[in-house]
Amino acid sequence: MESLSQEERLVRLMDYLQQHQRVTAGTICELFNVSRDTARRDIVRLVESGNVIRTRGGVMLPRLTKEVSVYKERLFLESAGKREIGQIAADLVKDGDYVIFDASTTVHFAAQCLEAEDVTVVTNAIDVASVLADKDGVTVHLLGGTLNGKHRFLYGAATLQKLSEYQVDKLFLGACGITADGISYPYEEDGAVKREMIHHADQVILLADSTKFGKRLFHRISGLDSIDMVITDKEPDEAMTQVLNDHDIEVIVAKKG
Repeated sequence: MESLSQEERLVRLMDYLQQHQRVTAGTICELFNVSRDTARRDIVRLVESGNVIRTRGGVMLPRLTKEVSVYKERLFLESAGKREIGQIAADLVKDGDYVIFDASTTVHFAAQCLEAEDVTVVTNAIDVASVLADKDGVTVHLLGGTLNGKHRFLYGAATLQKLSEYQVDKLFLGACGITADGISYPYEEDGAVKREMIHHADQVILLADSTKFGKRLFHRISGLDSIDMVITDKEPDEAMTQVLNDHDIEVIVAKKG
């Protein structure tokens, strides 16, 4: 390999980390044909950048995602893929179904695409309720509670109490993070509502674009054993596919175009 400057190595190391999550000093030596002292200096620079975490013998990308964009920003982020996921989800709703829609932007697109008749929807999402209010064939039960204005969901004791009165055919659940350990969200109050939703649905359908795989957030609400189906925009990687297969989770991939 040609001799690279430290800055060039650091750029390539960040690319490597995006694919492999972690790197050791020994691997750096092999990748760039440099000494172990040089590899250690590269590791120090990576740690100083604040983008990686120091581990024994190397560095890794942080596994805990801490920042989630506000609802309206997420609604337009990668909206094409989310709309295709939403269309597939909406097609799964049959005439006469009772369903729960949670407060996620991908589920928002499912609500927009919904065409089934005589459908009863329970939701804690004020924007989903607004979308469905314009559909003649849908009856909406908007859960009460405290409003999180930034992320547009209702939560709290009143939400959980009202939710406990319902039983539905299908739950359409958005995801912020999906790993082998389960699904996770940044906010405990929202997660508590989602966990209760899972308990009141015969079938749990997770809507998740491909960026959600491999992410872990603060509040884990459930293991993968609670999920029946995942609708996404790209095939998960081989390891995640195996995990989903091990849990007998059906995966539907939206085909763009």
